[in-house]
Amino acid sequence: MPQVTHPAHQNGDFLVDYEEKVFEDVKAAPGEKALVTFHTVAFEGSIGFVNLLQALRLQRKGFETSVLLYGPGVTLGLKRGFPTIGAEAFPGHQNLNRQIEKFIAEGGKVYACRFALQALYGHGEGALIEGVRPINPLDVLDLKLLHRQANALIIDTWTL
Repeated sequence: MPQVTHPAHQNGDFLVDYEEKVFEDVKAAPGEKALVTFHTVAFEGSIGFVNLLQALRLQRKGFETSVLLYGPGVTLGLKRGFPTIGAEAFPGHQNLNRQIEKFIAEGGKVYACRFALQALYGHGEGALIEGVRPINPLDVLDLKLLHRQANALIIDTWTL
């Protein structure tokens, strides 16, 4: 019978070379923009959280970065908590909120479609995280078109 002769992994061990960077560290040229759109439900998989991290990284690379929450994506921009708003019911429960708050604090813009907010999910504007800007549903396409006209990097996130 084969035997494992390597010692078990220990905390602090490295399993990959995480320091090697293959590509240059790209920074935005003055005036460059980025838009990250979310048509995904909060907590339904990791894509919402991962692309909020990407939006923050784009912001830190110098891109004028905006986030668009529409359709089920508006659920990422809602205040949440249990048993009270802002309370963390379990570790990581407030990850999305904290990432959006950090993104806004660092200069990012977040927009949420009013139609999805009210008609689809039954929330008012008071349910949005502070700094999230509600927009008319007709603005959803125009925001995307304005970024296209500006030759912006656009990352579309869809899971539904």
